[in-house]
Amino acid sequence: MIKTLRLNSFTMKGLILAGGMMLAAVLSFILFSQQVSAHGYIDGPASRGYLCKTGQNTDCGAIVYEPQSLEAPKGFPAAGPADGKIASAGGAFPKLDEQSATRWSKVNMSSGSVTFHWTLTAAHSTSSWKYYITKTNWNPNAALTRDQFDLTPFCNVPYSGQPPYSYSNTCNVPARSGYHVILAVWEIADTGNAFYNVIDANFSGPSDTQAPTAPANLTSPSKTATSVSLSWSASTDNVGVTGYRIYRGSTLAGTVSGSTLSYNVTGLTANTAYTFTVKAVDAAGNESAASNAVGVTTNTNTGPDTQAPTAPSGLHVMGSATSTTVPLMWSASTDNYGVTGYQIFRGSTLVATVSGSTLEYTVTGLSANTAYTFTVKAIDAAGNVSAASNAVSVTTPSAPTTYPAWSSTTVYWGGDKVTHNGVNYEAKWWTLGQTPSATSDVWKVIP
Repeated sequence: MIKTLRLNSFTMKGLILAGGMMLAAVLSFILFSQQVSAHGYIDGPASRGYLCKTGQNTDCGAIVYEPQSLEAPKGFPAAGPADGKIASAGGAFPKLDEQSATRWSKVNMSSGSVTFHWTLTAAHSTSSWKYYITKTNWNPNAALTRDQFDLTPFCNVPYSGQPPYSYSNTCNVPARSGYHVILAVWEIADTGNAFYNVIDANFSGPSDTQAPTAPANLTSPSKTATSVSLSWSASTDNVGVTGYRIYRGSTLAGTVSGSTLSYNVTGLTANTAYTFTVKAVDAAGNESAASNAVGVTTNTNTGPDTQAPTAPSGLHVMGSATSTTVPLMWSASTDNYGVTGYQIFRGSTLVATVSGSTLEYTVTGLSANTAYTFTVKAIDAAGNVSAASNAVSVTTPSAPTTYPAWSSTTVYWGGDKVTHNGVNYEAKWWTLGQTPSATSDVWKVIP
């Protein structure tokens, strides 16, 4: 496959240029309709964005607040973020695209079996996890482009369903020496998007296999009916602690940086027993043993429930709208007893109600080329309704142009247009029987 892609590199560059306007439009829609709020990142071995969050990388820009938001169209290498913007997943966080041999902190890594750990803040339905690595002769002082990577993933893990919030892949990393970049791609099943993380790895140094010591003295200084505060003593590590993972039972409840020794777990149920532990992690992805376990029973609410849930936050378009649909997603509300549902509004019209554990909904039955505004409200069992979330305004695109369906028995000439598997193509020259695709040397994708 690599050989085929190299032979067709001229064609691939042509396709990328031809599709540039389309890609720019898609990215613009994603970035400006509503910035993505929460999805996932690699913290072991620590990604470039995660090391920005923990302070080991500096002058990073806004990524320090949201390493989970590196989202761009899926389909790499045929689609996805543009060359030179791979590290930032399309340019939303441009500092990440700065590239030189000394710009970024590196994690020590050895070839062979490596476990990549993802912390997910929204467990989307997933189709695959793919991992790429730079070529042996790549230029670390040049921008990250497709030509810098082996375009066959060294690890490709198909997946069906929603992964846990703490998720790992164990992969066989190819032999390398010196500084190399690994590109990890988490492809979402039910949208057109994926999440892109790069890892700056040093293959010349010794591999760090020593885990941090377990956090000590975990306590709960305070609690309410729906939250529990936790604090602990710092762990130590032979290289350095980069973060802590807070677990509610076996479920990952949150993560903090290596310099943070407290966390407030929210969204709990009144008068309910919970058990918490904390684990430390280092830049190589080594995770410590668990701290001492702390059992806490949340407070009991008394009297009638008159308290409304908090307003949902982070409402945004997840993926891309079509001429008739808009996929929405938001962050969970909290309530003194518990959120039982969410109401989705188109303007002032209630279009749907979903369960309290559902944080996404696709609005259907819309009209093409029409402006809409959406909000979401949370409800509890007593019928209390929250204030509205932030409003998201979306204009649906025009209905796509379709052309005659491609036929394997029809002769096509340069300039002829067809539709195949929902994608429009234009023939570059005479052809018969060659199936249209994004990598074809005869066909080019057209908007």
